[in-house]
Amino acid sequence: MAATVSDYKEPTYGNWRVPRSAGLGNFGAIGTGIILVGLTLGILSFAIWNLFVGLAVMGVFGILLLLLTIKDKHGQTVIDRVGIRTVFARSRRKGTNLYRSGPLGVTDWGMFQLPGIASKSRLYEFKDSYNRPFAMLHMPTTGHFTVIFSTEPDGASLVDPEQVDAWVANWGGWLAALGDEAGIEAASVTVETAPDSGYRLRNEVGLNIDENAPDIAKQMLYEVISSYPEGSATVRAWITLTFNATMRAGSRKREPEEVARDLASRLPGLSQRLQATGAGIARPMPAQELCEVVRVAYDPPAALVIDEAHAAGHPVELKWSDVGPSGAQANWENYRHEGAFSASWTMTGAPRGSVHANVLSKLLAPHGDVDRKRVTLLYRPMDSARAVQLVERDQNNANVRITSGNRPSARALVDARSAAQTAAEEAQGAGLVNFGLVVTATVNGLDRLPDAVAAIEQTSGAARLLLRRTYGSQDTAFAASLPIGLVLPKHVMLPSEIREAL
Repeated sequence: MAATVSDYKEPTYGNWRVPRSAGLGNFGAIGTGIILVGLTLGILSFAIWNLFVGLAVMGVFGILLLLLTIKDKHGQTVIDRVGIRTVFARSRRKGTNLYRSGPLGVTDWGMFQLPGIASKSRLYEFKDSYNRPFAMLHMPTTGHFTVIFSTEPDGASLVDPEQVDAWVANWGGWLAALGDEAGIEAASVTVETAPDSGYRLRNEVGLNIDENAPDIAKQMLYEVISSYPEGSATVRAWITLTFNATMRAGSRKREPEEVARDLASRLPGLSQRLQATGAGIARPMPAQELCEVVRVAYDPPAALVIDEAHAAGHPVELKWSDVGPSGAQANWENYRHEGAFSASWTMTGAPRGSVHANVLSKLLAPHGDVDRKRVTLLYRPMDSARAVQLVERDQNNANVRITSGNRPSARALVDARSAAQTAAEEAQGAGLVNFGLVVTATVNGLDRLPDAVAAIEQTSGAARLLLRRTYGSQDTAFAASLPIGLVLPKHVMLPSEIREAL
């Protein structure tokens, strides 16, 4: 009896970097500027008045510097936390955290439109060059157009590790190729786990039972129909692509029909390349299917009605103006929509060190304490020209932080080596992508929400992710986890460039 030993070594992935601006020590450009301004005003105050006035001016700037630069593990400063609480308290006073729609609500014409930042979105449906209908969402506030692919992931069960490595490599190539797509703004991947109603199974088995079959065989199938859906879960995945109304900087904004004609010829190629990434068969999502997905997210009991209608062969007709909740309330730490309660988290730190390809498997898997869970990976690809500038600037800034002091810290040295590695990989053809993650857990009762929160925080630890509860912005995070292509940096008051400079 002979034994074989495999030489296969599972690859690891890592070297995620957060861009930082150059400055003195651990301070960014804005922090360094505050130091210089404070010193200058302090010296002038000392020269004009006296020593105590100069020291007082320097003390004020020193306190401001501490408030802006001292951050917790999630990167939040004292000013950030105070600002979030102030904005949320103001929204509660004005009642903007409450939403009522329908005939008795505040929406026009009694519609059930989406709340929050997605309220002004518009839905269109066109056909691509393969004559397949596809939904296209238009966000007038940002000038973005979004298309959604519905996928059927193959899963990693009983799959050779070499095949998983090929899928990961092809996924990285697909993301890198997005940087060369004209007008691309963002992409996202949404994986949703929810309880299976069992209607599809009953319909499929019931239509294929032969009346002349043995009684024991029919009895076994009927038992499968009644017992299998209990405790089972369904897993669905969507990939969204968000495009600008302008093809390039300085060009005119295009109308929805023009964007649709352009995307109709590009969608077949994008969907075919997705099949090599392990996403399975990827097809553009029609408008009706997107309406069902969003409606079920805000009203989970509607999933049973929709599945029963599909199983009975009755078409479901929903409009984009009918998919929102009739009532919703954004609380400090949770979000109530219809009769369900949700809690959302955002990623504040990628896994440290190197990880394997299955690092997110526990976070993505169904959990008994969570009725419905969505994990959304947000990507913002960069074109090759901008990527070159960014990695070179990041490398220069890392070198400046080393040479700004006599004894650079160990973290600064590691940061410089990481920046050099990123620049070398980009020079060899690798793509550069900004990414984030949003997790939403939904339960049918408020008493079950603490168990769901504990389940998400436990599985996120296994995934080596640093998640932060989106206190005061639960409704926005809930909408960001949906496959509708929201680009959050375009909706914030403080640009991301200023945050990086802090």
